[in-house]
Parts: sequence; C-alpha cells; structure tokens
Amino acid sequence: MTQKKLQYLFLLLLCTSFMSAQLSDLAKIEYTVLPKGDSNVGYSRLRGLFNYPIRLRPNSFLLLGLDYSKIDLDFDAGIDAFDINAIEGFQLLDLNIGYTVKMNGDWRFGGRFTPGFSSNLVRKISFEDAVFSADVVFINDKTNDKDISRPYRLILGVSYSQNRGIPFPLPFISYYKKFHPNWSYNLGVPKSNLQYHLSKKSRFKLVAELDGFTANIQNGLLVNNTEIADRVNLSVIIGGLRYERKFGRHIELFFNISNVFSSNADLRDKKNNSVISVDKDNTLYLKTGIRFKI
Repeated sequence: MTQKKLQYLFLLLLCTSFMSAQLSDLAKIEYTVLPKGDSNVGYSRLRGLFNYPIRLRPNSFLLLGLDYSKIDLDFDAGIDAFDINAIEGFQLLDLNIGYTVKMNGDWRFGGRFTPGFSSNLVRKISFEDAVFSADVVFINDKTNDKDISRPYRLILGVSYSQNRGIPFPLPFISYYKKFHPNWSYNLGVPKSNLQYHLSKKSRFKLVAELDGFTANIQNGLLVNNTEIADRVNLSVIIGGLRYERKFGRHIELFFNISNVFSSNADLRDKKNNSVISVDKDNTLYLKTGIRFKI
C-alpha cells in the first residue's frame, strides 16, 4: 500500500471513530504518548471532553459540549530545516452541538455540528485557525435487547471534518455483534475489532486504531529558507491491545498499548501540499483515560 493510500486510510478512520465517540461519550479525559524513539518526532496529547444532554422530548436530546486538546511535539534537536520551537505546542478546541432522537421502529438518529479552532496560538485567533465538522448517523441498537440471543448494533452514516484533511464527506458503517457469552466483534468500513469479555465489567480488545491531528501554523513557518508551511499534520496507524474496565453502568477506564504500523509527519502549505516530511520510525503507542458514557 502506498504512503498516499495509507494517509487517506488514516484520515477516513480518524473521522469515523471520532464521530461515533462524540455521540456516546458524555465526559472523557485521556492521555496519549507517541515516544520519539529512533524517529525525529514524537508527541503527547492531553484531551478533555464534556457533553451535556438536554432532554427535549421523552425520546430526543440536545447535546452541548466542549472538546479540548493540548498537544506537545517532540522534535529531534538536530533538525535545522525549520524552527522546531515555533511548532512544539498546539491547542484544539471544538464546540459540540449534537442532537439525537428515537425514530419509528428500532432506529435512532444522531447528528453533530462542531465548529472550533486548531492552532499553535502564537497570536490572536483568526479565521485561518477555524475548523468545522458535521456528522449524521442512524443507529439500530439491540445490545440490551433481552429477546434476542445474539445482541447487535448497526450504525450507518456520513462524516465531514476540515480538521482531518479531506474536503468531502466520508461514509461510516459499523456492525457490532456478541456471538458468544465471552466474545464479540465489530466489523465495518473502515474500523474493526475483536473483543474478549473477561466479565461483565472488563474486556480485552484487539484493535486497529488511528490517531493524529492537523493544525494551523500562525504566521507561517519558513522551511529551508525557501518555502512557507501553514499547517502541520501528524498521523499514525496502530494496532495492539486495549483493556477496558467498567465501574458502575457508565464509567469506564481504558488503556492501550500498541505497535505503530505507519506514521506520517508533514508540514503543508495553504493548498494542503506537503512542504517537508519529517523522518519517522515510531514503534510504540500508549493511551490511557477514563470516560463517562451513555
């Protein structure tokens, strides 16, 4: 698979996984580390999310919330093509405006509009820092239906996000099924996993996940004394083991330890063309956090 195809696969997965999480997580705090290792760049990310549901009718809710991330990049001190100190820190803030309603039959509709900014914030925020996202999904959830022997959940929808680098909507299909008291799977386009339910409160997952971000570089960044970079994009494709432990019905602690299959770190111009690519050879990815879910 070419590097370009891997980048587009990353962006697709990131959009869809972000969309589904926003509709179920009421609050979340997570910390991610991509150690630099033998690579020329690594990063850490502290993220906090809060959504507040407002009941409109018995079967419909409005969700309002904030999603904030502080990202620190760790470049190799030997890089001299650009000023690494100018892009060591970025901040992302999204305003979540979501709506969900029970439809006829077993289906539920969910939608989300998310204005926000993504920038290194060396001066006041401008329109160049702004990013917009929108998601629409239809959910058929039978995971708690006592009348069927093998619970399942089907999600169909589309997602659009300027912060992920693709200027058009992307599809989302996810099918979850528990086929054994201790085993379940999630198949979809493009995300899948296999789960082992150790108990009602804890489970292990074999997962393929993606992470990264795109952000504006205020005032631009001079590269090799000839070109100006206006955006930074970092993406990783990882696979590994995830452990989740529930406390009560809604609180969940999670931890990921994964291997990095592919990583990409680019500085880009205003047309999203790559100006320079930073050498990367990351091998380890770690993430932990706690969340409050519906």
